[in-house]
Amino acid sequence: MTPTPRRQRTPRSSLSRERVLEGAIRVADERGAASVSMRKVAEHLGVEAMSLYHHVANKDEILDGIVDLVFAEIDLPRDAADWRSAMRRRAFSARAVLFRHTWALGLMDSRRNPGPATLRHHDWVIGCLRGAGFPIAMAAQAFSTLDSYVYGFVLQESNLPFDTPGELEDVATAMVSAFPADAYPHLSEMITDHALRRDYAYADEFAPGLDLILDGLERTLEGSAGPSEA
Repeated sequence: MTPTPRRQRTPRSSLSRERVLEGAIRVADERGAASVSMRKVAEHLGVEAMSLYHHVANKDEILDGIVDLVFAEIDLPRDAADWRSAMRRRAFSARAVLFRHTWALGLMDSRRNPGPATLRHHDWVIGCLRGAGFPIAMAAQAFSTLDSYVYGFVLQESNLPFDTPGELEDVATAMVSAFPADAYPHLSEMITDHALRRDYAYADEFAPGLDLILDGLERTLEGSAGPSEA
């Protein structure tokens, strides 16, 4: 029987706030945000829990810090040709980051002490939209709508009961066989004529849905009364 590998102990002198937060992110990635505690992070780093208090005050500071690290991973494309391209690239980046850290979905907008990366991210998004001519209220709506779509898509994508086309076919076939097709004709059509196509992948739904939102925001911007509000 192969012995379970032991975690390498981190010398106390090499601990830092950054190392503590990196360890906390790994704990969250492996076990979920609910598992993040001073004890679990210390265990992951191979140190005593009390040694963490030299670098972070408590669990809340750890949670604030790892949320900030997640925001720091999201690309803010300053070289984009226009606001739409910038929002599109940011949305794709956010989806990829959140798919790596799905535990963050329930935390990103719930923390009361946002860090510098979080504040920079929000300020950039609002500034990009304002610079494009969105009035401040409309910019806030656009920001909320885009993030609701990204967060919701990642949540649904991460909870799908299949990972491969073969598994999707098994799930879809079982669903169709479980009810009479004539009782739910539209659902049956979507499964058989759309989801069961050989080239179908749920991930491919993201871009068209995002473009629908961007189309609507673009039309709203074009129809707004003026380029900005005082």
